[in-house]
Amino acid sequence: MRGSVVGGVELGGSKVLCALGTAVDDVRAETRIATTTPVETIERAIEFFRGQESRGAVAGVGIASFGPLDLDARSPTFGSITATPKPGWSRTDVVGPFRQALGVPVAIDTDVNGAALGEHRWGAARDVRTCVYVTVGTGIGGGVLIDGRPLHGLAHPEMGHMRVPHDTTADPFAGTCPFHGDCLEGLATGPAIAARWKEPPESLGPDHPAWPLEARYLAHGLVNVIVALSPERIVVRGGVMRQPRLLPLIRANVIAFLGGYAPSAAIGDIDGYIVAPALGDRAGVLGGFALAQEKIDTSSS
Repeated sequence: MRGSVVGGVELGGSKVLCALGTAVDDVRAETRIATTTPVETIERAIEFFRGQESRGAVAGVGIASFGPLDLDARSPTFGSITATPKPGWSRTDVVGPFRQALGVPVAIDTDVNGAALGEHRWGAARDVRTCVYVTVGTGIGGGVLIDGRPLHGLAHPEMGHMRVPHDTTADPFAGTCPFHGDCLEGLATGPAIAARWKEPPESLGPDHPAWPLEARYLAHGLVNVIVALSPERIVVRGGVMRQPRLLPLIRANVIAFLGGYAPSAAIGDIDGYIVAPALGDRAGVLGGFALAQEKIDTSSS
């Protein structure tokens, strides 16, 4: 329920953000934890919430986690990370330890769905019904909200693995994805940029040819999202997006690649359609608040 004091967790591959509160303007405590082994990392997050009783009893916990995740509530491994390249984390039960230690309802979703929920409730997508949140960093992920609820199907969406046009004459780079080679993630992540140009993205200046190429690949991916899902807003973030030149280039390419097709007329103001997050690095952990509050509502109904 909105207004309940809840815990939010953003479980990432290198760090974990934990917070206690009710909303974006009522974060009562927060901490950052290094992601180490599953047992150590989860126990440290649980201990954070155990130490916050003076700031309000925790009514529930929402976790926005890296994946892949088992999100099928009928599955015996619901709430677990499945097969992940993160060493030691495959088949890790994430939900169970929180539920057992804290004795409260626990919700879980992908990190991008959690961030989408945070931006929808308190940030850059709060005035729309449907939105897509895309992160571009060590991987590429996308979260979809329809009427404020995350989209799930056979599994959660894996937008990073969509195929995009790859002109191997102009860009002979084979891609880094171990499954598909030159899918979007194989061509446009931070590691792909570093492998192609022999330098990490943060070392490349704004005039480097990496950025027009990167913008083309990401724009092709976003056009696929637009024509397939017709979201009312797209929020884009991640380490690669820290290059200021990139977002304007993506917007221009999206308009060009749509080619006047129907969605482009509805988009109107492209600068207000493809946007940066309003909540910054807090989107995921605040999305944990939203997940927890919705879980409490469901549990009490």
